[in-house]
Amino acid sequence: MAGRWKNDLNWSDVTPKAAWQTRRQIMSAAGALMAGGLAGPALAGLGAVASDYSTDAEPNPLEHITSYNNYYEFGTGKDDPARNAHTLTTEGWQVEIDGLVEKPGTWTMDEILKNATLEERIYRLRCVEGWSMVIPWAGFELADLLERVGVQPSAKYVAFETALRPDEMPGVRSPVLDWPYVEGLRLDEAMHPLTILATGVYDEPLPKQNGAPIRLVVPWKYGFKSIKSIVRITLTAEEPPTSWNKANAREYGFYSNVNPEVDHPRWSQATERVIGSGFLAKRVPTKMFNGYDEVAGLYSGMDLKKYY
Repeated sequence: MAGRWKNDLNWSDVTPKAAWQTRRQIMSAAGALMAGGLAGPALAGLGAVASDYSTDAEPNPLEHITSYNNYYEFGTGKDDPARNAHTLTTEGWQVEIDGLVEKPGTWTMDEILKNATLEERIYRLRCVEGWSMVIPWAGFELADLLERVGVQPSAKYVAFETALRPDEMPGVRSPVLDWPYVEGLRLDEAMHPLTILATGVYDEPLPKQNGAPIRLVVPWKYGFKSIKSIVRITLTAEEPPTSWNKANAREYGFYSNVNPEVDHPRWSQATERVIGSGFLAKRVPTKMFNGYDEVAGLYSGMDLKKYY
């Protein structure tokens, strides 16, 4: 992995957005930071270096990333979150961490980030609808936080819960899902260095429509596994329920790995549309595990058509 940096800068220390438009500029900025002995920024702006797992593909512009979203708490249309999520209040945000941990409790964002190791990561995200983006997330490994609270030996899974605020989230007035939104990972998936908690994109704090102030990013799984606006993380010995599996278990399994060989019951998952290429552009082949072969060993010996 690339070097790890402490989070001790202020918003005024972050690099301008213009410096993050290409991977070459990303790496140049990283070199400048390292030469100057600087650490990574607070909350979201920039990590000192790009992750070793970053793709060489050019990232989508911020406009794409913030205007084409799934966040059903703010509506089911792709543009609904950008239009409606401004109502979400993120000041004073807290995350409860409980279950099979040595240090259960409620953490503020400042406490979560105090000793977090922030790195800039660029991931190719491919969602269940068959569209993909390249997004330069700012975040840190989920494993970093779990190690700090102490995972008990009996823990096998990590469950997550999204905020439920009917006064701020117009979408929860609809029974499209069983609220609050919940998700889960197996513990070894959660501890993999590709699994991050994101707090920003480019040099911006994480926009509300993208899951502010803190969300999960699991780039080898379909987008609905990357739960937004997290308020609770629970370590458990049993497989936790997940929202889309509860809504339709036939179509949405617990694992939800990107697998072009397993069709969704209502459409093929063998190809995808790249956001920004235009609706008339040719679809491209979907890659197993979204191209992140590093995670294949997590599923050695498993029937991925059965455990979809």
